[in-house]
Amino acid sequence: MPRTGIYPGTFDPVTDGHMDIIARATRVVDQLIIGVAINAGKGPLFSLEERVAMVEHEVAALPDGADERVTVQPFEGLLTDFAVSCNASLIVRGLRAVSDFEYEFQMTGMNARLNPDIETIFLTASEKHQFISSRLVKEIVSMRGDITHFVASNVREKLLGKFSGK
Repeated sequence: MPRTGIYPGTFDPVTDGHMDIIARATRVVDQLIIGVAINAGKGPLFSLEERVAMVEHEVAALPDGADERVTVQPFEGLLTDFAVSCNASLIVRGLRAVSDFEYEFQMTGMNARLNPDIETIFLTASEKHQFISSRLVKEIVSMRGDITHFVASNVREKLLGKFSGK
């Protein structure tokens, strides 16, 4: 039976760090579902539709046919419920720094209690992506800084469009 994994996140916006984890996760699972969280509580800059479209655009550029094994889906509610609805047995989480681990460790414990049949694996960010976060990218672009090395050109243009009036 093929192994299906879920890589959840807000992806507001999708960064090179996210894409690094996505590309590496495709080597671990047969099918990868990118779960774009609705998560209105975080006050995303981009609408759900915009975030899904940005992730789909970036996934289409994955090398070696990996894009054919990745789908992008919005979701709301418990991650474990979403995993069950997708027949996923694995949750993929990215870690940038030690500070991420405490939160992720707690979430993994909660998810395991909610559904012990779903495993969580952690992929550490590549060295050149460890410091990238969507929050920092938005902060840099809001101050007219250069984000070329943190996001794809398509995402950069969309961010510049959002901040052009500021």
